[in-house]
Amino acid sequence: MENLLTVSEVKLAYKTKQKASERPKVFSSKTSYDILRNCFDPDTIEYRESFKVLLLNRCNKVLGVMNVSEGGINNVLVDVRLILQAALLGNASGLIIAHNHPSGILESSLDDDTLTARVKNACQIMDISLLDHIIISSESYYSYADNGKL
Repeated sequence: MENLLTVSEVKLAYKTKQKASERPKVFSSKTSYDILRNCFDPDTIEYRESFKVLLLNRCNKVLGVMNVSEGGINNVLVDVRLILQAALLGNASGLIIAHNHPSGILESSLDDDTLTARVKNACQIMDISLLDHIIISSESYYSYADNGKL
């Protein structure tokens, strides 16, 4: 009976590899595009869709970037729980989600809009700010925040 009442202790440790003063800061959609552009593989950006999340602290300094999933030519499956898991484990206060359009067309689709709304709702529950959703091509980007879609 004693074994049933014994619970393991869970301890969380947060160790960063970069000094806070050296982290890049996001000032605008252009800044986030410049950071994220380097996170997409230039050899596959026009081949298949990839979905990433940029984790930010309260000062909009980058804590890290996570590859959420890889997809096909015209879609990528995204599990919102993985986005929130990364945000919580990374101690993020804000997120910028991003994916590429291999076609180079920088317009949001209905699926993009639906996913953005789902992520935004999930973030609100956890008191995490969804700051933007950036659609990236090899030449430019589209920002949900800049276009009033958040």
